[in-house]
Amino acid sequence: MRCDTLWKNARLATMAEGVDAIDHGLIAARDGVILHAGPQAAAPMFDAAEVIDCEGRWITPGLIDCHTHLVYAGNRAHEFELRLKGASYEEIARAGGGIVSTMKATRAASEDDLVAGALPRLDALIAEGVTTIEVKSGYGLTCDDETKMLRAARRLGKERRVRISTTFLGAHALPPEYAGDADGYVDLVCRWMIPAIAEAGLADAVDAFCEGVGFTPAQTQRVFDAAAKVGLPVKLHAEQLSNLNGAALAARAGALSADHLEHLDAEGIAAMARAGTVATLLPGAYYFMRDTHLPPVAALRAAGVPIALATDSNPGTSPLTSLLLAMNMGATLFRLTVEECLAAVTRNAARALGLSGETGTIEAGKSCDLAIWDIERPAELVYRIGFNSLHARIWKGL
Repeated sequence: MRCDTLWKNARLATMAEGVDAIDHGLIAARDGVILHAGPQAAAPMFDAAEVIDCEGRWITPGLIDCHTHLVYAGNRAHEFELRLKGASYEEIARAGGGIVSTMKATRAASEDDLVAGALPRLDALIAEGVTTIEVKSGYGLTCDDETKMLRAARRLGKERRVRISTTFLGAHALPPEYAGDADGYVDLVCRWMIPAIAEAGLADAVDAFCEGVGFTPAQTQRVFDAAAKVGLPVKLHAEQLSNLNGAALAARAGALSADHLEHLDAEGIAAMARAGTVATLLPGAYYFMRDTHLPPVAALRAAGVPIALATDSNPGTSPLTSLLLAMNMGATLFRLTVEECLAAVTRNAARALGLSGETGTIEAGKSCDLAIWDIERPAELVYRIGFNSLHARIWKGL
């Protein structure tokens, strides 16, 4: 059987079921797609253009960062100083900082500026074996600026060999020109922004920030309804600072994921379990904001809700560009197991983006997205802090 590349003498963590370790494994790929992944002794004969001896190294699926705000301008180091002095996220936001601060810088930036600013952050993630990254808009808050952000995000996938999944987050914050008129702004998002962005093919999903400093459940439902009209799936920032029952709302809408979830309750967990909605946990934001209210990991685990981890890379609450560190934080702060952390940045992260049929596991028929590691056991990927053991990164077979 002809193939382009053959990786032999590898230890495989396919992540198809648990870690699913194969000690003497082989992967064959053709045209960027996995033809075979399994024990070397049981593999068919391949006529390979290139054979790579992995010398016993571990191979996992390429990592997936399923929640980022990677495209933006400026930074919020000054707000970090204010938080160190005791100011809360809500106080900073209500004083004109927070998301609105980044909005001003992003509106002033060109599309080229946004791409140039995002590339170093993207490169940091790629260097750790990330092959798929979700990028949200949400710092423009006008139709022109939101589409500018999404175009910049799409361009990242042309500048680098990486899969970019884009999410429209127009309902992220209330822009100053709509002060006191949240319903009017949501009307703009639903009537004009979502249809225009869908027609341009710039978004793969729609998100919203359902929170006291964001948008109400009723306003969020309007965003979900508008997304459904144009055939886009939804996800939601939910229960980060308080419990507005956003996760249950998202689950009823068939959301791909509900994210943050520090204040998630039993009703929300049950709704997510019924709907198959992924719980995306963001330990970088929890750490950076010095939160003390842990997401209900044990209850999510008991209910069988799939758990993903992501960096939440953003300028205000999680300036994190290391998915390896996010895994360590998931284990140390949230008490996830090694197996749960690995699944959280592969199989479950793919599910959170609606990409389970394409990537996230090492299986025949999937995109050949691989990370090859200089490690003795997969636990090292979660255990180490500030150390990158990546040997090679493969995206679509190359």
